[in-house]
Amino acid sequence: MNIDDLVSTSGEWMKGSGPESDIVISSRIRLARNLADFPFISRTTESDRAEIEKILGGRIAALREAKNTPLETFYVNVGDLEEVDRQFLVERQLISREHADSDGARAVAIDCAERFSVMINEEDHLRFQVMHSGLDLESAWQKINELDNLIEEQVTYAFSNKLGYLTACPTNVGTGLRVSVMLHLPALVITRQIEKVFKSLQKINLAVRGLYGEGSQAMGDFYQISNQITLGMTEEELSKKVSDVVPVLIDYERQAREFLVRESQETLHDRVSRAFGILRTAQTISSEETMHLLSSVRMGVNLGLIGELEIPTINKLFIHTQPAHLQKLSGSELEKFDRNVERASYLRRQLNADKPGDSSQN
Repeated sequence: MNIDDLVSTSGEWMKGSGPESDIVISSRIRLARNLADFPFISRTTESDRAEIEKILGGRIAALREAKNTPLETFYVNVGDLEEVDRQFLVERQLISREHADSDGARAVAIDCAERFSVMINEEDHLRFQVMHSGLDLESAWQKINELDNLIEEQVTYAFSNKLGYLTACPTNVGTGLRVSVMLHLPALVITRQIEKVFKSLQKINLAVRGLYGEGSQAMGDFYQISNQITLGMTEEELSKKVSDVVPVLIDYERQAREFLVRESQETLHDRVSRAFGILRTAQTISSEETMHLLSSVRMGVNLGLIGELEIPTINKLFIHTQPAHLQKLSGSELEKFDRNVERASYLRRQLNADKPGDSSQN
């Protein structure tokens, strides 16, 4: 299996099949680990990074071949990839933007079903991440704990009896755990309650980030909620802290949607219908506008205002209309203007697939 095999699929975390998936897109748990015998990445030499990649890549390969280990992955040398392929993996959330843009030996082991990935030589020597559809942090924790144990049997981690696992960033010291949930919150944005919600989260040390994590914008009304610190708390306590607040956010979003339906149904229906109409007929459209319009359409599907679409289809369009995905799907590199034209064409094909005689496809 290789990257090209992922192009036509959507990935486990975008299937829309998990609990509370009308609002919760995905649950993700990440672990940061470092090898005891090497300095942190910021202080490594090129030969250090190459040796780290060789050691960890070899351990993962051995686990993949072991008959008693359910590790079905394929291995990618990120440094050898073309820019569009690196961006493709970022859009897929299989690697971070920092991992894509950095230098030196680095790699990623990707689960064939995209339920997890293991980054080598990102900010830390190892970054595990497990992603599940919907609100499913418990299962994600069980899986990442299993992966961590498998690797820890093969190598020696940098660990302090006083501080716990040692990491490049001080905020990750301790458990090295980052628990995050991606939420779709369009009604809170429309009703202008989103900033009040964010301020409440910051007071309890929960971070709010955009679709692609730290430093990214909240495109399409997607927000990642995660813990800010790991020191002084157990893995279970960190997971529970996020798990306890997410149902409250879900309730706020549902109340906001009910308010919109009750108090401004015609305006809401018009908003959703216009968004759907533009996506089905546009001749050129940017990635940002697409995300904004798909957000309205996704809410409309969940509220029963659009009957002919399913959530997994909308989720797929969020990803497949991103720049690298478009280029991979078209089989060629495209400049920005050409991507906007190709994106509109792709949307028309997908959203008018059940109407072969529709002139908007031409």
